Amino acid sequence: MSTSASFFAQRLNKVKPSPTLAMTRMALELKAAGKDVIGLAAGEPDFDTPDHIKDAAIAAMKRGETKYTAVDGTAALKQAVCDKFKRENGLTYKPSQITVGNGGKQVIFNTIMATVSVGDEVIIPAPYWVSYPDIVNLAEGTPVFVTTSPEDGFKMKPEALDRAITSRTKWLILNSPSNPTGAAYTRAELRALADVLLKHPHVWILADDIYEHLIYDNFEFTTLAQVEPGLYDRTLTMNGVSKAYNMTGWRIGYAGGAEPLIKKIAEIQGHSTSNPSSISQAAAVAALNGPQGFMAGQVKTFNERRDMVVAMLNDIPGITCLKPEGAFYVYPNCSGVIGRRTSDGKTIQSDEDFVRYLLESEGIAAVHGAGFGLSPYFRISYATSTEALREACARIKSACAKLENGSKEAA
Repeated sequence: MSTSASFFAQRLNKVKPSPTLAMTRMALELKAAGKDVIGLAAGEPDFDTPDHIKDAAIAAMKRGETKYTAVDGTAALKQAVCDKFKRENGLTYKPSQITVGNGGKQVIFNTIMATVSVGDEVIIPAPYWVSYPDIVNLAEGTPVFVTTSPEDGFKMKPEALDRAITSRTKWLILNSPSNPTGAAYTRAELRALADVLLKHPHVWILADDIYEHLIYDNFEFTTLAQVEPGLYDRTLTMNGVSKAYNMTGWRIGYAGGAEPLIKKIAEIQGHSTSNPSSISQAAAVAALNGPQGFMAGQVKTFNERRDMVVAMLNDIPGITCLKPEGAFYVYPNCSGVIGRRTSDGKTIQSDEDFVRYLLESEGIAAVHGAGFGLSPYFRISYATSTEALREACARIKSACAKLENGSKEAA
C-alpha cells in the first residue's frame, strides 16, 4: 500500500533528518559492508559505563524494581538530582521542581511542546545542536538564530542577544559547553547575558548543561541561574548522565525549574513515553550519588585528544581550527578547500561536499557545518580512541593534499 504526501502531518515539512544520526548510520553501513571507516560523527564517549553504576542496575533488577515508576522520575532519583544541583551548582530545588526524562532530548522536547505556541520565538545561538530548531518547528514556533563568530569564540555577545529579543520571544536556549563548537561561557560572559535577560522578564532560559563536566585548562563551569539568582524562577537547568557518566544508552536526562512548568512537562511525558526505564533510573541514582573520581581520568584523556586533533588539523593547508574550552568536539573551518576539485573532476562547493568527499575518499565520517547552522565548517567528535583520531587526521590531510586548485568559474 502506498501513502501520499498528504497523509503526513504538514508540520513535518519543517523538520529535517538529523545530519549527525544520518552520517553515523552511513558510516555503520559502510563498515558492515567491509569498508575501512573511522567514525567521527557520533557525540558518544568511547569509555564504558563505570562498574558501580552497572552493579546498581543489576541490584535493582534483583530487587524487582522492574515496574512502572512515577511518570517523571522516582523519588530517589529526584532527590539525587536535587542533591547534585545543590552540591555542584549551588542551586536549591525541591523534588517537585525536578523532571526526569528519557534522555536530555526528551526533556527539551517536552519543555518546548508544553510552552511554545504558533508565533512564539525561541532564540538559538548558531552554530547549534541540530535538534533545537526542529523541536521548535514541531511545536509550530519560530527559531530565531543569532550567528556567532570564531573571533568571539563562537559565543553570543550580549548586544546580539538584546537585538534578537522581541515581544514574541518565549525562550533562549543556551548550551555551554556547546555542541558542536565546544565553546563554553565564562562567569563574566554569563553575567553580561544575564544583564540583558533581566531587562526582558518575559523571556525564559533553557540552560543545556549536558557537557558540564567536560571542561579543560582549569575552566570554571557555571550555569546561568547560579550566576544570576534573579533568573532562577524562569530558568530550566537541564542536564543528564549520558556524557559525563558514559551512559548514552541508558537514556536519562533531568532538569530543575519552576514547579508549574515541571508539572506541564510531566503532562506531556505522561501521554508520550510515560516514565523512563526503572532500571536506568536506579543506575542514575548510583551515578549521581556515587564516586565521581573516575571523571578526572576521562577529562585528561579528552584534553590530550583535543590538543592533538587541533594541532594536526591546523597543520593541514586549507583547514583552521579553534581550541574549544569543553565538550568533545572541534569545529574546523574548511573554507580553504572550497572551490577545489577532486581527482575525478568534482568541485567542492560546500562543507557538505567536503565531508562527503572525506567519507568516499578516505573513509572519514564527519558532519557538515550547514547541519549546525554555520558554514563552511565541519564537526569532528574526538570521543573515540587516540589512535583512531591520529589516523583520521592523517587521512584528512591526505584527502586535502589530493585536491586540485579549481577555477573561479568551477568554484
